[in-house]
Amino acid sequence: MATVDGDLIPLERPRAERADAARNRRLLLDTARRMIDETGAENVTMDCLAEQAGVGKGTVYRRFRTRAGIFVALLEEAERTFQQRVLSGPPPLGPGGDPVDRLIAYGQGRITFLLDNHAVARAAMGQNRPVPVAGPGLTRIHIRVLLERAGVGATHLDALTLQLAAALEGPILLYLATPDPAEGERERSLQALAEGWKILVTRVCHP
Repeated sequence: MATVDGDLIPLERPRAERADAARNRRLLLDTARRMIDETGAENVTMDCLAEQAGVGKGTVYRRFRTRAGIFVALLEEAERTFQQRVLSGPPPLGPGGDPVDRLIAYGQGRITFLLDNHAVARAAMGQNRPVPVAGPGLTRIHIRVLLERAGVGATHLDALTLQLAAALEGPILLYLATPDPAEGERERSLQALAEGWKILVTRVCHP
């Protein structure tokens, strides 16, 4: 667990590893990211990753177990980086800013994060993992804390929090089920979602 302005937020940390295991993990993740950039996520397989990284296939299988596990690990690493920005980065996303501004910045940052990791998130969705990231838990906690600090006097604050979290995370699932949009379309989608989130938060906090 970690704290943001005194409030608990779930922030998973990697388990302690031997030095050689940590080096292998870093090598495999860096290689996987390079392969995604060069040939696309669909062409990353366990065997190809082992070959490109110069390690035995057994090392890859022990580390990730399945192909989806490669992308889960990549997504979790990116998630930790995003959470650190929320916990200790500069405002308005990080601590110290106006709660409404922080809530707007969080939603817009979250949308950008999920779109930037679109291909990885889709590939991470295996049979036993219908939702690839644990971000919604952080989202709900963070939204509730900021709503309280903004003085939102809803009778059922938990219900409002859940609805706002769904408005933020829900549309992204549509992107995970469709091919990557072209760059121009991606930017238009990002701007539309970010502006929609800002309007929603502003109307909730300043009715």
